[in-house]
Amino acid sequence: MIFDKRLKELRIEKQLSQKELADLLSTGQSSISAWERGDREPLAHQLIDLARVLECSVDYLLGISDIK
Repeated sequence: MIFDKRLKELRIEKQLSQKELADLLSTGQSSISAWERGDREPLAHQLIDLARVLECSVDYLLGISDIK
């Protein structure tokens, strides 16, 4: 799965901990951890929020495009 790898890569690039990203998204750190492990996937509105916070497109997060 591409999403989990891209999420972690972008989070680290932004120098955010899982907890900091979770706080920005009003979700729990356990959700971020599960997404990065590939155990769960975010809901559509969470994907949009992730793209906004990480300054990339949803398509990039999902691996549809290689253009951020």
